[in-house]
Amino acid sequence: MVPRSAPIQLFSLIILSGFLFFETTKLGFCSADRNVACKETKRKALLELKAGLTDPSGRLSSWVGEDCCKWSGVGCNNVTGRVTTLNLRNEFSDGEDGTLLAFGGVINPSLLVLKDLIRLDLSMNNFEGVRIPNFIGSLEKLEYLNLSSASFGGVIPQSFGNLSRLLSLDLSYYLFESIANDLRWLPTLSSLKYLNLGGVDLSKAKSRWLPTVNMLPSLVELHLPSCGLSVLPLTLPSMNFASLSVLDLSNNDFNSTLPPWLFNLTKLVTLEMHSANLHGALPETFGSLTSLRTLDLSENSNIEGPLPRSLGMLCSLQTVNLPINKFTGEITDFVDSLSACTNSSLEKLDLGYNRLTGKLPDSLGNLKSLRFLILRFNSFQGSIPKSIGKLKSLERLYISNNQMSGSIPEGLGQLSSLAALDISENTWEGSITEAHFMKLGSLTDVSIYKNSPNISLVFDISSDWIPPFKLRYLNIRSCQLGPKFPTWLRNQTELVTLVLNNARISDTIPQWFWQLDFQLDQLDVAYNQLSGRVPNSLRFISPGTVDLSTNRFEGPLPLWSSNITMLYLRDNLFSGPIPRDISEVMPSLTDLDISRNSLNGSIPLSMGNLSQLTTMVISNNLLTGEIPNFWDSIPSLYILDVSNNSLSGSIPRSLTSLTLLRFLILSSNHLSGKLPSMKNFTDMRSLDLGENNFSGAIPASIGESMPSLLILRLRLNLFRGSIPSQLCGLSNLHILDLSHNNLSGNVPRCIGNLTGFRSDLTNKDTDDYLYQGRLKVVAKGRVLEYNTILYLVNSVDLSDNNLSGEMPVGLACLTRLGTLNLSMNHLIGNIPAKIGDLERIETLDLSSNKFSGLIPQSMVSLTFLNHLNLSYNNLSGKIPTSNQFETFIDPSIYEGNAGLCGHPLPTDCQGNKETPPAPSADGEDDDGKSDRLWFIFSVVIGFCFGFWGVFGTLAVKKSWRYAYFCFVDKVKYAVLDFFSAIATYLQKRS
Repeated sequence: MVPRSAPIQLFSLIILSGFLFFETTKLGFCSADRNVACKETKRKALLELKAGLTDPSGRLSSWVGEDCCKWSGVGCNNVTGRVTTLNLRNEFSDGEDGTLLAFGGVINPSLLVLKDLIRLDLSMNNFEGVRIPNFIGSLEKLEYLNLSSASFGGVIPQSFGNLSRLLSLDLSYYLFESIANDLRWLPTLSSLKYLNLGGVDLSKAKSRWLPTVNMLPSLVELHLPSCGLSVLPLTLPSMNFASLSVLDLSNNDFNSTLPPWLFNLTKLVTLEMHSANLHGALPETFGSLTSLRTLDLSENSNIEGPLPRSLGMLCSLQTVNLPINKFTGEITDFVDSLSACTNSSLEKLDLGYNRLTGKLPDSLGNLKSLRFLILRFNSFQGSIPKSIGKLKSLERLYISNNQMSGSIPEGLGQLSSLAALDISENTWEGSITEAHFMKLGSLTDVSIYKNSPNISLVFDISSDWIPPFKLRYLNIRSCQLGPKFPTWLRNQTELVTLVLNNARISDTIPQWFWQLDFQLDQLDVAYNQLSGRVPNSLRFISPGTVDLSTNRFEGPLPLWSSNITMLYLRDNLFSGPIPRDISEVMPSLTDLDISRNSLNGSIPLSMGNLSQLTTMVISNNLLTGEIPNFWDSIPSLYILDVSNNSLSGSIPRSLTSLTLLRFLILSSNHLSGKLPSMKNFTDMRSLDLGENNFSGAIPASIGESMPSLLILRLRLNLFRGSIPSQLCGLSNLHILDLSHNNLSGNVPRCIGNLTGFRSDLTNKDTDDYLYQGRLKVVAKGRVLEYNTILYLVNSVDLSDNNLSGEMPVGLACLTRLGTLNLSMNHLIGNIPAKIGDLERIETLDLSSNKFSGLIPQSMVSLTFLNHLNLSYNNLSGKIPTSNQFETFIDPSIYEGNAGLCGHPLPTDCQGNKETPPAPSADGEDDDGKSDRLWFIFSVVIGFCFGFWGVFGTLAVKKSWRYAYFCFVDKVKYAVLDFFSAIATYLQKRS
């Protein structure tokens, strides 16, 4: 008898057998599918695609044989054998190798045969402006499309709107040349989760871009940096893309505040809006972004105000980056609120490049997970809080360029994870001891310096101390390490950068240092009192920099490896000739400064092989011989200074081929001959040929070809002829010194066109003042040497020549002129009455000429004048007594002018007679009556001319009369309105 349950058991057995049969069959098919080859139609389509591409590196050489599924970059479905993936991305896009591996050519329409494509990646190639194929929009099964940085051309095809299954779309920087796009194709991509249009010009989208993007409900990441967006809507009626976790809108020009809708994106993890021209204060609604880990609002120079307290409640925050803004509030409340989060996981706090103020609070030590603390370039004050020692996870501490002061806490030495320390450009005081470095075993980078010669921080470290760290970067400036060379550097064998500048070390560098087995990229021990000889044993990596300037090193010039590019050995006691193998040992030199030593001999011809040289400063030595003729082999030379040597001969022709030369300083030598044409020096800033024996005429090409010239100094030579009028075209000139020559003729009347003397020069253009040199200028009655403030000097010196004629009135237009010296010439006529317009003049020397007439009364307004010399002219009349003239009490200023009288000269302007003239009957002498009559006559004449000069003109000229009475009416009504407003105000107050 069969149990009643038997049918059920039988049915179950049949179902189970069927399932096992299905699974077995399925496994057999799957096993077989692994050997399924691609379809012939797909293979042919891929070969046609290959034929349209240029493949300079042969990356598609594997595309041979019957099974295209085995070809590089091709992926197939294991069951059907259909091509689903085509990855032709250039994985080596950087550098020269990347260019060689890039595909080009055209995309063949045979791609449409691959209807089952799910992934298509053509990124990082170079299609040289070929338009994005419109037919890509027909591949409706695509879920991933990446055309980024592929150098396509044209706008994004509207057909892309058909890709409704697309999950990820990356078109960032796809363009060969920029072209404006819209986003009309975007709303239908309802499945899109990742969208990157970085670098695509979306200016056509205007204010529509946000509502359009908001129609993508599945969007998780949105990247729109550098898209030319200018409108950031402040309102958004509905929030469809509420799942957004990454938003990048950086490098746009919104000119907007942060929009309120931004703070409804509560799932946001990353927010990047740096360089987006945002302004206003940060709102308290930041507290709603509780999932935020990365916040970058850097380089928005108009964001201001304090940090909101709510920002400190983002307990999940891991990165905050707010540099280069105008935050002006204190940080205390912000950090206190951060520390209130018991589960705070803050790992990176970057508030650099702002205007934050106040002190760093002790509560900073509560951020136990902090790894990066970046507060540089703000206005923080006070010292580092002692609680800093609690931040055991801290790896980077950057608080440079603030206004902090006081002592550095020893708790700093407890930061066992610290790798980089930068506390430079603050005013630290007191001492640094071994305790400050006690547990810093991970330390690799240290920077403690300030760009000031004043020293207030002292390293008090014993000579037998062994540091727990191995540094790679050490930069200590304007701190006292000396007087002995620091012995604790003995075990720092991994150093790459070593800077001990202005460290008050007066010692010899010990032998063990030169024998250390490290390779440096920079060695800077300048501005100390180090002495001894320098061996050639150190090794450098490229590009290497050596600066031993301003010490007392002696012996021959040291030469190091071929990797040295910058060598500064100035202001030492090096002697002997310049090594003739300098170009062989250091062929990569770009900057060479060996000035202010005792080097002798000639300039070696081998220096012409330094083809990469941009700066050659060999001034203030004992060099002799002629200037070599090799300059056309150094085409990039920017600065050439061979001044203060004993060089002779003429300027070689090849020197005038240096079209990039900006500073040519050949002064104080024995050079001679006529100057060659200087028409190639089109970028010249400073031309100093003074104190030589040059002769002939001053080339007109100086004024014609050097529009940017700032300094022209030709003093103490043998130049003849007239001053070329072309020099008046040098509109940027601020030092002109042609003194002590044999120049003749008139001072050019166009000298007033030198507009550089009408405005203050500043050091805003660093290229123009990159190299100052040391220039001697005669000012204040003596020779002054200027260096770092040379750009502030405004001087015209034409003294000791044979110039004749009158002083040009145009000189009075040079209102920012500081020194004017026309002495020892043959100038005649009156001193221009407008000379009082030289409002910044400090030195005025017109002595030893033939000037006549009165000293202009306008000169009493020259309140900056502190040195005046009018001696040995034909001046007459009374010396002014107001303002600055009360301080000019030295009679020699005016001697040699027989007609001058008054203080400080002994000649009284009333005469020297001992008996005064007899008074007339009415009490006045004859001279008094005459003066009174002339005064009355001049008043009457002046009144007549003044009255009829104004009202006579109004009577004749109708248009002037109309304009005058309109002006009178306007003044009248303005006065009435003013008093009416006053009366109303007083009435309201009462």
